[in-house]
Amino acid sequence: MSEEVPVSYARAVGDRLRALRRQRGLSLLAVEEASGREFKASVLGAYERGERVISVLRLQRLAQFYRVPVDQVLPRPGVAAAGAEGGGTPGGPSPGEPFEARRPLLLDLPRLQATESIEGQVIRRYVNAIQGQRSAPQGPLMAIRAEDLRVIGRFLERDETAMEIRLVELGLRA
Repeated sequence: MSEEVPVSYARAVGDRLRALRRQRGLSLLAVEEASGREFKASVLGAYERGERVISVLRLQRLAQFYRVPVDQVLPRPGVAAAGAEGGGTPGGPSPGEPFEARRPLLLDLPRLQATESIEGQVIRRYVNAIQGQRSAPQGPLMAIRAEDLRVIGRFLERDETAMEIRLVELGLRA
């Protein structure tokens, strides 16, 4: 641990990082996979435990990954640990910052039909409803619009980024 960064501050930053990750419903391994292994689970875990000090550049990249301003990752002055300050929750896009899902966002319908998880059932019900409304040809893939992703995410208490990552984890994103 560097002498320039107090252990308590590194732990407070780690607590904030952990809160952001958990708020999105992500495991350390899910972040590693979704980031293309840019953020290794073991290193991210060490940051979160305050065992390793994160560089400014890495902090900036991780804040971009979580889609939050860097200052939301840093503890406020006089606050020993994240969550102690009350008020707003960390995470989510900044006000006025639109979510832009990677394109195209296609669902694998046969895999969705075979999914038995509660999340899969919720997604399947929503997809069935929008299939009935759209006059698009039925095939093995279905395009999901950004608004569809937002709605599904609200049902499952996830933001759009976490929802898109969860679709990959479930094997539903084509």
